[in-house]
Amino acid sequence: MEKFLSLTAVAAPMNLINIDTDMIIPKQFLKTIKRTGLGKNLFDEMRYDGDGKEIPDFVLNKAAYRNAAILIAGDNFGCGSSREHAPWALLDFGIRCIIAPSFADIFYNNCFKNGILPIRLDAKEVEALQKEADNGANATFTVDLENQTITRPNGETLSFDIDAFRKKCLLEGLDDVGQTLQKATEIEAFENKNRIGQPWLWR
Repeated sequence: MEKFLSLTAVAAPMNLINIDTDMIIPKQFLKTIKRTGLGKNLFDEMRYDGDGKEIPDFVLNKAAYRNAAILIAGDNFGCGSSREHAPWALLDFGIRCIIAPSFADIFYNNCFKNGILPIRLDAKEVEALQKEADNGANATFTVDLENQTITRPNGETLSFDIDAFRKKCLLEGLDDVGQTLQKATEIEAFENKNRIGQPWLWR
């Protein structure tokens, strides 16, 4: 998993509440178990019309936000089903950080496991950031995970809270597999001892 240290990027404002995982990546795109290739279908039913043409008014179709790496969203982002394809699609598009007043619990946890930083802020702070993000490519934000700060386009900074363990995992680029592999020496020692003590298990 790619480490998350500091990110300076354009932020796309998406002032909608209750954006669920089916809106993020519709069910017809869940047949794959690959984490790549889903970005083109991110927010598919919001980005494209019935003929597959881009809807010009959708924020990620606007020139200023096509390379956005930060998403500033409304309350209860990522609600609905628990599909892990949702953070996969966001990451494949290029989104590394999502700022919102609140997140659905399962989606929130899945973000950390896939290298995306979800940040909870007060609703009024999120609204202020959305207004600044409306300035398009002229407004860039810097998210510093180590110092737990967001630097706004006007130079002011906001602080955010994050669980210390989740922060460590993002800074070091550790998903669940990576965390397990940190214990590889201890695991190997246990297996070697177990082979001697219970050899029938290894036949």
